[in-house]
Amino acid sequence: MSFLVLLFDLIGTFVFALSGGTLAVRHRLDFFGVLVLSCAAAVSGGLARDVMIGAQPPAALADWRYLATAMVAGVLTFYRHQSIEHMRNPVQLFDAAGLALFAVLGTGKALAFGLSPFAAVLLGMISGIGGGIARDLLVARTPVVLRAELYAVAALAGGGVVAVAHVAGLPQTPAMAAGAVVCFGLRFMAIRHGWHLPVARAPEDGR
Repeated sequence: MSFLVLLFDLIGTFVFALSGGTLAVRHRLDFFGVLVLSCAAAVSGGLARDVMIGAQPPAALADWRYLATAMVAGVLTFYRHQSIEHMRNPVQLFDAAGLALFAVLGTGKALAFGLSPFAAVLLGMISGIGGGIARDLLVARTPVVLRAELYAVAALAGGGVVAVAHVAGLPQTPAMAAGAVVCFGLRFMAIRHGWHLPVARAPEDGR
């Protein structure tokens, strides 16, 4: 179980780092900038989660494999970004995969530290959206979570599956897999079909 969780955590780190690196290349950052954005996208959510639940030191700092994985993804993106760009909407695709993995793993870790199911789902959401927020802020654009189709909602749904399974006493590994599928599916369908929450509208001038 612990090996499987670590494996999926590293996969989530890698795909989030790819999304950060791809965005950095699009903004024409230098090699160091690509690595910074890759690492920020990969570990920020996990750092925030671990600090909030009291997991000290945070896993991304205690285990060298997290930052190493993020840097490998950054180097790969820097030198092979054209191949990655051939994929349809690569940043959104990698971001959706990272969101799904981090949301369910974050929820599972919060539950393991004794948090209530509701609080665990919120921590799972923070794990999923934290890296994307850090990545977007570093290139001075509005974070995707505040403007895109079903982003945080998808993370809440995926984490909710894990929390419900925990309350029902069901095995966590299948629950995490199901939660990741739900989260990724919602995010992917939202991107494909434009599903989104109601958008605030500014009042017209003169009114």
